[in-house]
Amino acid sequence: MGAIRNRTDMFATALAEAMIRWRWIVILATILATVGFAMGMPRLAFDTNYRAFFSDENPELAAFENFQATYTKNDNFLIVVRPADGNVFSQTTLAAVEEITEAGWQVPYAIRVDSITNFQHTWADGDNLIVEDLVRDAHTLSDTELSERSAVALNEPLLRNQLITEDASVTAINIVLQYPEESAMEVPEAVAVVRALRDRIEADYPDIDIALSGVSMMNNAFMESGMGDMAKLIPLMYLVLLAIMMVAIRSVSGTIATLFLILFSSIVSMGSAGFLAIGLTPVSASAPTIVLTLAIADSIHILMSMRQRMRDGLPRRDAIVDAVRINFLAVTITSLTTIIGFMALNLSDAPPFGHLGTMTAIGIAAAWLLSITFLPAIVSVLPMKAAPRKPDGKDATARMGQLAGFVTRHSRGVLIASAAASAALIALIPTIEFNDQWVNYFSPSLEVRQDNDTALEYFGLYPIEFSVPADGAGGVSDPVYLERLDAFASWARQQDGVTHVYSITDIMRRLNRNMHEDDPAYFRIPEDRSLAAQYLLLYELSLPYGLDLNDRINIDKSATRMTVTLDNVTTQETKDFLDAAEAWLAENTPDYMHTSATGAQVMFAYVAERNVNSMISGNIIAILAIGLVMVMALRSFRLGLLSLIPNTLPILTTFGTWALLVGTVGFSVAAVGAVSLGIVVDDTVHFLTKYRRARMERGASTAEAIRYAFETVGMAVVINTIILAAGFAVLAMSTFKLNADMGLLTALAIVFALVLDFLLLPALLVELSKLTAPKPQSGEKSNEDRDYQPVA
Repeated sequence: MGAIRNRTDMFATALAEAMIRWRWIVILATILATVGFAMGMPRLAFDTNYRAFFSDENPELAAFENFQATYTKNDNFLIVVRPADGNVFSQTTLAAVEEITEAGWQVPYAIRVDSITNFQHTWADGDNLIVEDLVRDAHTLSDTELSERSAVALNEPLLRNQLITEDASVTAINIVLQYPEESAMEVPEAVAVVRALRDRIEADYPDIDIALSGVSMMNNAFMESGMGDMAKLIPLMYLVLLAIMMVAIRSVSGTIATLFLILFSSIVSMGSAGFLAIGLTPVSASAPTIVLTLAIADSIHILMSMRQRMRDGLPRRDAIVDAVRINFLAVTITSLTTIIGFMALNLSDAPPFGHLGTMTAIGIAAAWLLSITFLPAIVSVLPMKAAPRKPDGKDATARMGQLAGFVTRHSRGVLIASAAASAALIALIPTIEFNDQWVNYFSPSLEVRQDNDTALEYFGLYPIEFSVPADGAGGVSDPVYLERLDAFASWARQQDGVTHVYSITDIMRRLNRNMHEDDPAYFRIPEDRSLAAQYLLLYELSLPYGLDLNDRINIDKSATRMTVTLDNVTTQETKDFLDAAEAWLAENTPDYMHTSATGAQVMFAYVAERNVNSMISGNIIAILAIGLVMVMALRSFRLGLLSLIPNTLPILTTFGTWALLVGTVGFSVAAVGAVSLGIVVDDTVHFLTKYRRARMERGASTAEAIRYAFETVGMAVVINTIILAAGFAVLAMSTFKLNADMGLLTALAIVFALVLDFLLLPALLVELSKLTAPKPQSGEKSNEDRDYQPVA
């Protein structure tokens, strides 16, 4: 067995021998500890609120919560009704809408239902103001009456393009809900009722198609997407890992041992999340898949080293001990750096990414501990053999040595080519555009995405909310305020991407016309404040329960709500509209009317930028911490500093490639840097620890040490890269876009890390050694120019 040169090797050897000696106790203790952590898993629950993606300190969330406290929550179901004949104003379709409207009040937690049938139509009867449902008993209406109702609806600004399309081919029913937020099952309960209603209506009215959209459907989709991914991706991940391990390790026993290890690591991760009361989201629910992928890395290195030592003739027990000794420092460093990278996610402004980081870090820590305790114990019990080496130059180890020889002989050219290619890709990063269309977070294969697309096509689905202050209590009746508010609404309607504007001024204009015997000439803002206040009071007294104006005017009538609905706009288009709206208000209204927009679309418009800013500091901290760990572990400031180059370039080249291939990213990009940084370091760590071992223990030259690193760890790094890339590629199959993007980006970074660690890193080592090595005397060869011989 190789000589033990330092305390780390001594500790690792003693630990491995103890694990083998007490193997049955270690295996039993591992199982009992895993069962203990599993007790926390029943405490896990999915968070069914998109607000979970925003921290309590998020200013956009705080503004939105304050807005909803003033008016009402915006949690809703938007039920889109499409008759096959393209005519909403038929007896059959209106009867279905009436039925849905009536049933909508019975949906759990519903506080308001709006449709074209229960729209509070006003008209004058002499000096009286009549307020009544636009449609009653649709099945009894004549063609003339249906035509009259159609004309009213299509000429009503509050209905057209909000609950009825301009061609009257599609209509919608909006159900507003107020959840007590006492149980995670409130949203699924309401969704189940609405889905049952849809199924019943479609069965009773076969010529009507119904799509379900709205905030509550989105919130429920977060849970269903996360659960679906866990049910689909985790088994798929096990199959992928099983296939790769069987090919790489070529040992059934080694594969079984590794499967137990990654299973136990995932259980510890999820159980810990339950004990820590971490709410599951589609993002944090991907933790088991990531843990499965990362937990295998340590096992691969130890098992492959063990297999190599057995092929060299060592008995199985000695091979296990030597494999742990050789890899102990590397797997410890890689686990620590990966944990640092994932823990940096806790600096994200989006809590789900922090939860993902914590859960994954716990799983990685568990995998590291199990790889140096449970793995040696169980491998010593299970039968394992190693095939004899192939003839020289025919096996993978020899091919790794040949690659090392090529890189060291052509180090300057390899360095220049690698640096130039990296620089070219990095130069593309500024062209990336942030775009978070939160309705499109879900795969087109999901029903919720298809229904959202339907709602977007006909009505738009991105509401922008304004709470526009008046000049004191009762000020909403001031004609000056109403005129400026009406002008703001008119301006908004003219903007690109706006499908509808809901303003209280449309009601005031209609009331003014009604109170003047429905004379069209009076369809304007009342000129007298007291008269406007009387109209408003009379109207409010005539409204039925649940359809009042509390969702539009605050309690002391010092502010009103204006809602601007946008179609499928990009994040930048949303920001442009918000900036333009604030500029218009600043230029065209009194100071007291100046306000800022809020709403879910506003929150998501800024979340990518906010997360990137918050994660910049997190990534800097992670880089510095990882660099410090590398310096201390390698006991070389130069190598530790050098390691930062191949550790950061893969991330930057990945973003450059993404800019070239895709061009847009969502706020998940903020997490990719920290996640990738913690993972891509692994290859560098294993390469440099083997390189340093050859230099310090064997007195090898730079070229020989590089060859030694390639031959001892090269194939393990390749296999590890395949496993990690495959694992994150599986994550890319998620139905949740943030996970899919993160999976693809991380898989790309892992592949780039392998290329750069096999090309750029050794080339750097050779070129730096040439700069720092003393020049040889005339006629002598330098230590770096010796023939490249394999290091046994």
